Amino acid sequence: MMNELMVRKIENGSVIDHIIAGKGMKVINILRLNPEESAVLLMNVPSRKLGRKDIVKIENKKLTSSEVNKISIISPTATLNIIENSNVKEKKGVVLPNVLENIIKCPNINCITNSNEPMRTKFIIEKREPVKLRCFYCEKIFNSDEIII
Repeated sequence: MMNELMVRKIENGSVIDHIIAGKGMKVINILRLNPEESAVLLMNVPSRKLGRKDIVKIENKKLTSSEVNKISIISPTATLNIIENSNVKEKKGVVLPNVLENIIKCPNINCITNSNEPMRTKFIIEKREPVKLRCFYCEKIFNSDEIII
C-alpha cells in the first residue's frame, strides 16, 4: 500500500512548492501571517526534483514581490503557484535579484544601517548557491542563515 499525502486544495491563494527541506517554517515566519490567514506547512515530503522538500499553502493570500524576494534568499529552488478558482493560474520559480534593497537587515551590529541614521539597507548577491550576500555599506558577507529578515 502506497502512503499518500492528503491535503485539500485551496480555492484562492498561494502555494510555495520546492522549498528546501527544513526551511518551510522559516518561510512561514518571514511571511508574518496574521491569525485570520489559513496556512498549511508540509515538511520533508518526497520530491523527484529535490529528494525531500517542504510546501507552504496559504489560503486567500497573494504574495508581494518583497515576500517572494525573501523566500528566494531562504530557498532559491522554490516555486510559486498562484491559485484562482481551485486552479493554478500562474506558476513561476522564485528569482533571487542581483541587488536587495530595504528587504533584509544587516546582521552586523556596527553597520551604519543599524544606527539611528535613516538608511535603507542594500545587499549585493555574491553567490547564488549557497546564497552569499554582501552588505553595500559595511561590505561584510553573510550566508542566508545569518540574515535578519
